[in-house]
Amino acid sequence: MSANQILTVAQMQAAEQALIDAGTSVDELMQIAGRGAAEWVWRVAGERSVTVLCGPGNNGGDGYVIAESLRQRGLAVCVVAPIAPKTDAAKNARRDYKGVCLNSGKEAKGQVLVDCLFGSGLARPLSAEHMLMLRDLAERHSIRIAVDLPSGIESNSGALLNERLPDYRLTIALGAWKFAHFRLPAREKIGDLRLVPIGVDAVKSAAHLINKPSIAAPASDAHKYTRGLCAVVGGAMPGASLLASQAAMRAGAGYVKLFAHHAPNAAPAGLVVDQTPIEEALADERIATLLIGPGLGRDREADERLRAVLATKKPTVLDADALVLLKRDMLQEGAAYLATPHDGELEALCRSFAVVAPDRQSRVLALASASGIVILAKGPDTLIAAPDGRLAIGSPASSWLSVAGTGDVLAGIAASRMSSGRDPFDAACEAVWLHGEAERQCGTAFTADDLALSVSGAIAATQ
Repeated sequence: MSANQILTVAQMQAAEQALIDAGTSVDELMQIAGRGAAEWVWRVAGERSVTVLCGPGNNGGDGYVIAESLRQRGLAVCVVAPIAPKTDAAKNARRDYKGVCLNSGKEAKGQVLVDCLFGSGLARPLSAEHMLMLRDLAERHSIRIAVDLPSGIESNSGALLNERLPDYRLTIALGAWKFAHFRLPAREKIGDLRLVPIGVDAVKSAAHLINKPSIAAPASDAHKYTRGLCAVVGGAMPGASLLASQAAMRAGAGYVKLFAHHAPNAAPAGLVVDQTPIEEALADERIATLLIGPGLGRDREADERLRAVLATKKPTVLDADALVLLKRDMLQEGAAYLATPHDGELEALCRSFAVVAPDRQSRVLALASASGIVILAKGPDTLIAAPDGRLAIGSPASSWLSVAGTGDVLAGIAASRMSSGRDPFDAACEAVWLHGEAERQCGTAFTADDLALSVSGAIAATQ
């Protein structure tokens, strides 16, 4: 079982079918899921009365199991079931529920609403009747909990299938995470997340949620070169490359150099600033990873510096201006690349590599495949895609990160992790987690400089 995998509807259905084929009945799975969800509802509800809204399918069946489990614990429970159960397992769960069951929500007077109307398989909007009932119940219950997914949300895309959907304090995922749990706009409706395992095995092709990495201390005989020399190639605007360098210095690399036109003001004492011609600087065979883009500029000299970096065939992180200047013929066969675009830069890359896809996730996957580059598409919902089809999703980022320079910090962390020996995909995943942890340690209303200084604390949090 993999607790951090993220499954499509089809993958989840296949995983459940595999459990059934192995001898676990649908009724048993429903009991496991429903009782596991009931535990979380019990914790949130306390002594408050609960209304469970049940639909006709197995998500509704989970609701009957939840209601009966809570009733047996002594809570005041009422089920609202506008449609009778249609699956055998849901019918059995309804039969086993011994409490009050209403056909309409008009008489429901609970304090906690548990939404089990429709689950992750929903692909069309709720009917007007069901939508009005859901809104009415949501308005009359101060605490709202969704089971698997809030009704009215498409699981794979995170799209809102209806307008004015209620928001929830808690969403309890069953069996595995779904894409809508982490993708906008659905994520804004979901609230806190909890996962109830039901025994689903790891799915080989599944995406995964980026979890805290395990970053060990350097070996006892380590020195600055065995820990990795990370070279940051500066350009016309030194501030961004300084931010990236400061982050790289705190993310694990043993040695960080800034290749700059001229010595920047207020460079930290521990940062080596190299002003030799770029071709000469790049000839250092000890360089483990290069980072180019932050503060690079977009003129002819910037283009020449980018071409010189890529000609080395060394592992390279591409960010900011480098992504705008990048052309397909600049890439070297067999070299390891990581690109860290925001949405505007992602669109520019897609144009460069003739990628057309219907949504952001599809674009990121297609771009990685077409370019051979690991793509870290940063933003409120961060996606990381590898050329071989692997996909990782970052936990929701704080909106306090929406300040100038935080992307430079992320690029510096990623380059440092690559210098420490990680491949581009793993380095990207570690960088996203460390970036988020550094933000958490900063608190609120911080600067990119504050964020870079917090990277050491984020590394410490992985020990």
